[in-house]
Amino acid sequence: METPQSAASEIAIATLRERAPLAFELAAQFKAAGFRLALVGGPVRDSLLGRLGNDLDFTTDARPDDTKKIMKKWAEDIWDVGIKFGTIGAKKSDITFEVTTYRADSYESDSRKPEVDFGDTIEGDLLRRDFTVNAMAIELTTPTPEFIDPHNGVTDLLKKSLRTPSTPELSFSDDPLRMLRAARFAAQLGFTIDEAVVEAMKAMADRLSIISAERIRDEFVKTLMSDNPRVGITILVDTGLCEKFLPEIPKLRLEIDEHHHHKDVYEHTLTVVEQSMALEERLGGPNLVARLAALMHDVGKPKTRALIAGGGVSFHHHEVVGARMTKERLKKLRFDHHVVEDVSQLVFLHLRFHGYGDGAWTDSAVRRYVRDAGELLTHLHVLTRADCTTRNRKKAETLASHYDSLENRIIQLMEEEELLKIRPDLDGNAIMQLLGIPAGPLVGRAYDYLLELRLEHGPLGEERATQELHKWWNDNKS
Repeated sequence: METPQSAASEIAIATLRERAPLAFELAAQFKAAGFRLALVGGPVRDSLLGRLGNDLDFTTDARPDDTKKIMKKWAEDIWDVGIKFGTIGAKKSDITFEVTTYRADSYESDSRKPEVDFGDTIEGDLLRRDFTVNAMAIELTTPTPEFIDPHNGVTDLLKKSLRTPSTPELSFSDDPLRMLRAARFAAQLGFTIDEAVVEAMKAMADRLSIISAERIRDEFVKTLMSDNPRVGITILVDTGLCEKFLPEIPKLRLEIDEHHHHKDVYEHTLTVVEQSMALEERLGGPNLVARLAALMHDVGKPKTRALIAGGGVSFHHHEVVGARMTKERLKKLRFDHHVVEDVSQLVFLHLRFHGYGDGAWTDSAVRRYVRDAGELLTHLHVLTRADCTTRNRKKAETLASHYDSLENRIIQLMEEEELLKIRPDLDGNAIMQLLGIPAGPLVGRAYDYLLELRLEHGPLGEERATQELHKWWNDNKS
């Protein structure tokens, strides 16, 4: 009778032969040198899920220097930036290969970096892996490929369950980032997390403090960019892990009392993220800036919350406070400068449309909206539309209609004027020549005045702009 392991073995090996035959060629090189080589971890899991990609991970009993010699002869390009961790990378054709010596590493209680000990057996290597579904291997240097699954990863894969090969406490003590990885796999693959694993995540959340901001950021980004970030974010919040690196999100769970009603800001935020994702094709596909902006757009609400007499709650200027909080948090998580600036600017602008919620947009207001959004205009369109989450269907349809009108007005003015390149009708050189003044603050003030006229009235033309400039000069030169 065929077991799940034997069936999985056939599927995984057949998938590998079909999609990455070079893996067997590489194995032959290791075997000829007297070493073992096995495909391991995520690629084995993905081969069973029908999603094997071009990044393949292997484990070997060869020490890093031996691995480097073998790869150098065989591959087109190699790199050894991870050699102190036992890893040598290489590329051949369109496939990336990473080969790591059997490992048995662990973290000191207050260390950010693992102490690397090389192991002698693949069984020991698999025991130190994060989850059972990633603790499977295909040994490629035996007479026929062997499927290795000592911790019943296949069964857990079929059950869509995340368990750890050793106790979760030991696993997370070795590498606390694995707690974030559990949330990521739940979001990416639709897995449930074993109860013992969840309890360990709650109990050991403080352990995350030894992990660098960059590693935390990268893992969180994978969760946010998954097909179902709500699942991952919910796990991070419920276990207390989010509090350790992104505390603004759990703080959105504001208390609601019977006298002062407002929508659930936390639930609203997750909905905005999902509705933003549904509009991402306007941005060319999954977009990190758009998703971060959706996630952070209301983080200023807890700090600006005020109770209104007679019922209700206000959040005046939460976009201003939220933009500042967003910038500070993303900097701490070491996001790239342009991501920090773009996301915080979107948070700052996300309420701009609602100032004209009745659809009364003048040409001047449209110009200012486009000017302030700049290159983020489409991102702002996505965020603003996603932020309309009212359950009142008639109100939602009205808001959508008003935003349709705004976008149409923008398109119309784009055709009539260069909205994305709004500048005064006279440049700095013309101002200096007409007024007979040298470069300095006065030129800047004159330029700003003409720009304000341009925003308010549209293109003036050189003749009228000159008249307005002289009028301004006569009023201000004293």
